[in-house]
Amino acid sequence: MKYRINRLEIAGSLGDLGVLLPIAVGMVLVNHLPPAGVFMAIGLYYIFSGMYFGVTTPVQPMKVIGSYGVAMALSPDVIQASTLWVGILLLAIGMSGAMKQITRFVPRVVIRGVQLSTGVLLMAQGVRLILGTSSTQAKAGLSEPFLAVSALGPLQLSWVFGAIAVVLTLFLINSRRFPAASSVVGFGFLMGLLLGNGLPLDGLGLHFPDLFPTGFPDWASFSTALLVLALPQLPMTLGNAVLANEDLAREYFGEDAARTTGKALCISMGLANIGSFILGGIPMCHGAGGLAAHYRFGARTAGSNLFIGGLFVLVALFFGPQALAIAQLVPLSVLGALLVFAGAQLAMTVRDITDHKEYFVCMAMLGITLASNLALGYVVGIGLYHLLKRDMFDI
Repeated sequence: MKYRINRLEIAGSLGDLGVLLPIAVGMVLVNHLPPAGVFMAIGLYYIFSGMYFGVTTPVQPMKVIGSYGVAMALSPDVIQASTLWVGILLLAIGMSGAMKQITRFVPRVVIRGVQLSTGVLLMAQGVRLILGTSSTQAKAGLSEPFLAVSALGPLQLSWVFGAIAVVLTLFLINSRRFPAASSVVGFGFLMGLLLGNGLPLDGLGLHFPDLFPTGFPDWASFSTALLVLALPQLPMTLGNAVLANEDLAREYFGEDAARTTGKALCISMGLANIGSFILGGIPMCHGAGGLAAHYRFGARTAGSNLFIGGLFVLVALFFGPQALAIAQLVPLSVLGALLVFAGAQLAMTVRDITDHKEYFVCMAMLGITLASNLALGYVVGIGLYHLLKRDMFDI
């Protein structure tokens, strides 16, 4: 069935919030992007992706742009310019057919290395969110910066919430009656209502997002965005959001994922980012980690896309500028618990690697990723594989 909405699909649709919300919230708070535009772009992309690809399809923020943009507190003009740049570049790659050549050049073991490295990164970020040491939490000096109460004496609430969320997930991970992700997010939302600032009902109404809400970037913003954000993002996107995502979709959904090709994923991301630029949203992609998260928590059809996409659209439409307050009701530590399990699901795809040389490539990619970044690990992995294939040195 192409579309199905039930307990498991709803739970699976929430499985990737641990990646999506912290970066999206950070870009709204630090880079001053309009929350209604950000949420609307995310929601529409979820819906259209599900309708076209016909299977569960992830929507994630572009992590190189998001992380660097937040860390450097870049202006909304630069962020928006980068969104348009990646949209144009990915659309050009998809339309030109270049992904066929890239796919032939990148071996399966490198894709596994990307999946392993991404999974470990997601798990590490999840642990940081639980411990209260992520960049957002460290900058605020609070383990739960969006709640009115963050600690009870020396006891940080992120530790308590994170531990409860992990235990809930462990006990309910295979439950069909009480799916893990929806139970955990429900627990987090309840804690947010009790300890946060409540629902922003004073802003409830019909709010249509503005077009080009931050204006059109100048040429200086475009040049900075291309060199500092868009070009460094591209290798990671092609490795994780295209090749690794395509491979994982085929593994999970078989022939049902026939539309999930490298070309289609590039065109999808290209069009989505051009649309996100118009709405003032964030740079977005399809990530293998997001797919693993959705699948791990129960999503099996495009119905999960319709549910989570519709939820984002409704929040943007009815809460407008207050949409951010809705996202902040779920404690970061609860999202971190989901992230740990999603990362583990993705990392375990490396289990089918049996050749010791290929295993070495995966481990080398993981090491480089942890020491530097995923894009560098991806590039080195390709080179290392081809050297080993030609027996230039023995492992």
